[in-house]
Amino acid sequence: MKKVSVFLADGFEEIEALTAVDILRRAKIYVDTVSVSEDYIVHGSHGIAVQTEDLFEEVDFDDFDMIVLPGGMPGTENLKKHPGVRKTVEDFAEKGKYVAAICAAPTILSELGLLKGKRATCYPSVEAEIQGALLTEAPVTADGKIITGQAAGAASDFALKLVEILAGSKKAQEIAEEIVYR
Repeated sequence: MKKVSVFLADGFEEIEALTAVDILRRAKIYVDTVSVSEDYIVHGSHGIAVQTEDLFEEVDFDDFDMIVLPGGMPGTENLKKHPGVRKTVEDFAEKGKYVAAICAAPTILSELGLLKGKRATCYPSVEAEIQGALLTEAPVTADGKIITGQAAGAASDFALKLVEILAGSKKAQEIAEEIVYR
């Protein structure tokens, strides 16, 4: 079974994180929500509190196939400041595992040099922070093992792309039909 870890930091964009969690779970992909703070309860940028399954320090990420970084502010900045998040992202990239980021979170990948020469998308106001990438302005862009999404409005596109990558296009289409996605 494929395993995905979704990192949640205070100030995360709820639609981006929870749409990915929901759609991946509908596809029967194991999803672990991971708090990067010292508390299992993480507060989204719009005041929605979410209880995670694990704290960052409790997880062995070697067992996972993909990590997902939701955007939002100050969630993205809180993910950037977490040394464990940065190291895990770098480790996944070095091992050829999937790294997905949406909205402002692709700036984390850019700071780590992971978007150089890659096609990517992100929230329009952070495009200037994305160095060395070819920005597509598409709702979702996959280039190798890096998947980026544009914003909250692209959360379903982003999540369905993650399903396609991990479980195939047939499963992604099945989930799209189930949720009446057009």
